[in-house]
Amino acid sequence: MDLFSRTWAALRAAVASLNDEDFAKPSGCRGWLVRDLVCHLVIDAQDVLITLVTPASSAVTHDSVTYWAVGSEAPTGDDPLDALIVRLAAAYEDPALLKFHLDDVGSAAGRAADLADPGTRVRTQDMVLTAGDYLSAYVLEWTLHHLDLAAHLPSVPGPPPEGPARTRTVLEEIAGTAFPASFSDTDVLLVATGRRPPTAAEATALGELTARLPFVLG
Repeated sequence: MDLFSRTWAALRAAVASLNDEDFAKPSGCRGWLVRDLVCHLVIDAQDVLITLVTPASSAVTHDSVTYWAVGSEAPTGDDPLDALIVRLAAAYEDPALLKFHLDDVGSAAGRAADLADPGTRVRTQDMVLTAGDYLSAYVLEWTLHHLDLAAHLPSVPGPPPEGPARTRTVLEEIAGTAFPASFSDTDVLLVATGRRPPTAAEATALGELTARLPFVLG
């Protein structure tokens, strides 16, 4: 719960620090500009708010790791929701409006998370999780998107180190094996999720795991 709050606050602070021209630069998400990524974060914040007020009475079906569906094909941008986000982001026109909307909805999502009972069962996408596991799952979302935000903006600070460390653990649970100790947490996240290809030396260190990459999370 606390790590959710720290990683989310850091990501929102990073967006708040952007200059207007930064919104037109590419992000680490294939096919998305920074403005598209920030618009996606607004949708994410709305999802958090909706889920935390959608209680479930049935048994828990997923946890913070199994929440994630894992594929091997990177998004192409053809998904209707992905295409909608690009159009919606462009409609803001003034980056200040997008910043304001994220701060407004994002702050509310942060407050809702702070107030949530971690043991409460909630429902989202036909899954039932405890609120604590649901918010823990989102540490991965915030961490990867923080890296995406900073991918082509060297002045933007990265996520707090606890975020990549936790996300590496999740990816290792998904992979069923540890990534090489020589990899930094950030390198694991970028390579494992296909945000950059492994170098020749990294591919050698990964061994047979290379053939299973990337892990596309959704």
